[in-house]
Amino acid sequence: MATNAEAVVRAAYHAAEGSVLDVQGFMDLFAEDGVFNNVVAGESYRGEHLGDLVVFMAKLAPDVHREFHRFHVMGNVVTVELSIQGTFTGPFETPAGVIQPTGAKLDIPTADFWYIEDGKIKEFNCYVGLSVMLAQLGVQPDFASAVTASPATTA
Repeated sequence: MATNAEAVVRAAYHAAEGSVLDVQGFMDLFAEDGVFNNVVAGESYRGEHLGDLVVFMAKLAPDVHREFHRFHVMGNVVTVELSIQGTFTGPFETPAGVIQPTGAKLDIPTADFWYIEDGKIKEFNCYVGLSVMLAQLGVQPDFASAVTASPATTA
C-alpha cells in the first residue's frame, strides 16, 4: 500500500511525463514555500518557477519518461533511483547558442530526494547525471581550452 508521501511523489512524476505534461499539476503538489533544487547545476526553483525544469525537459525530449530503478519510502522522505529517458527532438539552449536536435536517445542516470510535509512537497533535490546527458546530446568537454585558460603553476 502506497503511503501519502509516496503517492505525492508518484503524482509529481506522472505530471512531468511527456505523455501527460501537467506543469500546473506538478507545481500544485508543492508546499507554498516548497523548493525544487537542481543540485548538480546549482539551481533552485520556487513559486511560479517550480515547473521550469519540467517544461525544459519536455521541450528537449517531448517523449520524456522516467524509468524507476529503486523507490524507497522512509516516513516523509522518498528516495528514487531512476533514468530520465527520451528522444532529443527539441532544441537545447546553451550559453554558447542553440544545439539543434539530433534524434539521439537519452538515458540519464538520476537520483531524487523528496521531502514531504503535510501532504505537500517541501523540498525536492534532483541529482541528474549531467555529464552523461551532455555526452548523449553530443556535447563533449573542451579540455584543451581549460588547460590553456588555467594559470601556470610552479612546483
